Amino acid sequence: MAANNEVDWEVPGYFRVYKDGHIERLIASDFIQATYDPLNEVSSKHITIDSRTGVSARLYLPKQVENQPEKKFPVLVYYHGGGFCSGSAFSPQYHNYLNSLSSKGSIIIVSVEYRLAPEHPLPAGYEDSWQALQWVVSESNDDAWLQNHADFGRVFVGGDSAGGNIAHNMVMKINGSSEGMKLVKGMVLVHPYFWGVERLECEIIGADIVDKLWPFVCPGTSGNDDVRVNPFVEGSAPSLVGLGCEKVMVCVTGKDILRGRGRLYYEKLKASGWKGKVELLESDGEDHVFHLFNPGCDKALEMMNHLVNFFN
Repeated sequence: MAANNEVDWEVPGYFRVYKDGHIERLIASDFIQATYDPLNEVSSKHITIDSRTGVSARLYLPKQVENQPEKKFPVLVYYHGGGFCSGSAFSPQYHNYLNSLSSKGSIIIVSVEYRLAPEHPLPAGYEDSWQALQWVVSESNDDAWLQNHADFGRVFVGGDSAGGNIAHNMVMKINGSSEGMKLVKGMVLVHPYFWGVERLECEIIGADIVDKLWPFVCPGTSGNDDVRVNPFVEGSAPSLVGLGCEKVMVCVTGKDILRGRGRLYYEKLKASGWKGKVELLESDGEDHVFHLFNPGCDKALEMMNHLVNFFN
C-alpha cells in the first residue's frame, strides 16, 4: 500500500490522519442554509467578517427579541468543536442546537466559522476566532441585528470541545489585548478540550489518540504542555486570575475522557484568586458532546436549562 494511503492514526467516527499528513473527515460536511426556523421562531443569516481569510459566522435572532425593539438582549459568541480540524458552524447539529438555545435563552448568537487544520494549522483558528470576537464587541460593526438588539454589556463567549478551548484562550487574551477590549460578561466551556503530558486518573483508554491531536493541529508546538492546550502548567501558564469575564460555567460528562480536565479547570479557577463566579455542571452517564446528537434527552434538557439561566 502506498504510504499516502496508510492511516497513521484516527479518531473513530470523526476523522483519519494519513501518513502523508492529509486528513479524511468522516462526519459528513452537510451544510444547512441560514433561514427562518418556524419551530423555534428564530431567524438566521450568514455574514462574512473577513473576505480575505474567509472568516464568517451565522447569526441567530429569536422572534421574541426582534419583536421588542425597545429592549436589548445578551449576545453569545460561539465556537464549534471538532478538534480544530473538523466540524462547521453551518452543520445540522450546530444549526439546530443553536436555534433552540437562541429561542429558549432569548439570546442573539454569533456562531463563528474559523479555518481548520491541517490545511490551516493553528494559530489560524485562534486568529479567526479573535477577529470575530473583536468584530462583535467593537459595537462599530455594521450588522443591523446587533446594532438594533444587542446589549454589548452582556456579551458571552462559549464553545464545546475544541471550541471550549478557543473560548478560554479568547477570554484569557482580553485583559492583555492592545485593543483595550472590555471584559465579557461570561464564558461557557462545554466538555472543553484541554490536555497535558501528565496523565489524570480518568485518562486511560483513548489517551494515545488524544496525545496526537494537538501536535497535528499545531505544528511547531512545544507539545501537549503548550499553555494553549494545558492552561495549568506550573511556571509557564498565565494565571487564571487574568480571565477576562465576570462568571464561568463549565460542563463535563461522566464518560468523556476530557472530563478530568474540565473539573480541574473548575477547581484551578476557584483557587486562583479570580474574583468572578464559577459553576460546574456534571452530566453523569453521558459522553462527549452528547447534547448535539441527542438534544431531547433528559441530561441535554437539563444542560439547556442551566445555560439559559446562566445567560439571564
